[in-house]
Amino acid sequence: MKSVAELGDLSGKRVLIRCDFNVPLDADKNITDDGRIRAALPTLTALREAGARVVIMAHLGRPKGEVNPKYSLAPVAARLGELLGTDVKLATDVVGESAQATVASLADGDVALLENVRYEPAEESKDEAARKELAQKYAAFGDLFVSDGFGVVHRKQASVYDVASLLPNAAGSLVAKEVGVLKQLTENPERPYVVVLGGAKVADKLQVIDNLLKVADTLVIGGGMLFTFLKAQGKDIGSSLLDEDNLQTCRDYLAQAEAAGKQILLPVDVRVADGMDFDAREAKGEVEVVSVDAIPDGKMGLDMGPETEKLFAEAVKGARTVFWNGPMGVFEIPAFANGTAAVAKALTEVDGLSVVGGGDSAAAVRVLGHSDDEFGHISTGGGASLEFLEGKELPGIAVLEGDN
Repeated sequence: MKSVAELGDLSGKRVLIRCDFNVPLDADKNITDDGRIRAALPTLTALREAGARVVIMAHLGRPKGEVNPKYSLAPVAARLGELLGTDVKLATDVVGESAQATVASLADGDVALLENVRYEPAEESKDEAARKELAQKYAAFGDLFVSDGFGVVHRKQASVYDVASLLPNAAGSLVAKEVGVLKQLTENPERPYVVVLGGAKVADKLQVIDNLLKVADTLVIGGGMLFTFLKAQGKDIGSSLLDEDNLQTCRDYLAQAEAAGKQILLPVDVRVADGMDFDAREAKGEVEVVSVDAIPDGKMGLDMGPETEKLFAEAVKGARTVFWNGPMGVFEIPAFANGTAAVAKALTEVDGLSVVGGGDSAAAVRVLGHSDDEFGHISTGGGASLEFLEGKELPGIAVLEGDN
């Protein structure tokens, strides 16, 4: 991949850049976490300082090819302008008259943001011809293309993949950094190397477990997926989440780890209740801490217990390289945020590289009050990070490594 510096003199050039501004909004359309916008600032600032005329493509939510004011990038344009200290011109469409006029009006160092690219039906189309036709309209807005939206590089979409083949291209500093960090996690990590995986379903993590069992020294398993592993060990799990289709797969992973001299670290105690009430943000019934060998019938495991918090924290703090993806419990409910908080705090104390793998994990560390600089790296792309770690080719990266 080329860097932006390798694109040559950018003064007066129109640089089309794909960013990932898919940020969370509250009911009043206020941005509740601007981490993805901040992550794009280094590349955008470098382009402006080089005298480029910057044209940004981005998406928000899933408008499914239809114009929907709910998914307008207007709040993003306002926040980006505040952070850059300049006016960001927002086109009211993606490739129509407003976009054309907005791009034509740019002077050196100016910034324009096209409306949500997912308003265009062809953006996410499986029809390559339809995507390419839209990509040609995007390409008309730029002399060069920069890819800096890591959260979408695993998608074969017009603004990510197809347009990159039509213009001289480069990776922005965010994409370059993300790829560099993920290569450290898969190619030559400092050891001990600990991978912490959480989230609800084993099925979502099968391929990453497959791949990282070959590289990591220890896999720490939390979240809802831990109960399928406990069941695979023959334990009763009450009414906790169970991925019955992958029970044998979990047994195979446990045997595979043992045969390779590696460790799959599971909880020794859990917090259980009758269930959870998301609307009230509280547990149903009394919260109890029980051994994983004594989960009562009818009780649901919703977080790990205090002994497991210590066990997991020790494993994390003793590592030289740590990758974490997926919360350890239902962290949105305070009674079940303890496990996630313990892992997050332990990551801040790692003497080495600590990587938070995007998605819910990135949201959790900010909700828990941690700043980004307490970690070695917080990925902006949960899905893209996982696919990279699964060993998959990411289309938006592969196209940057071509001949353009």
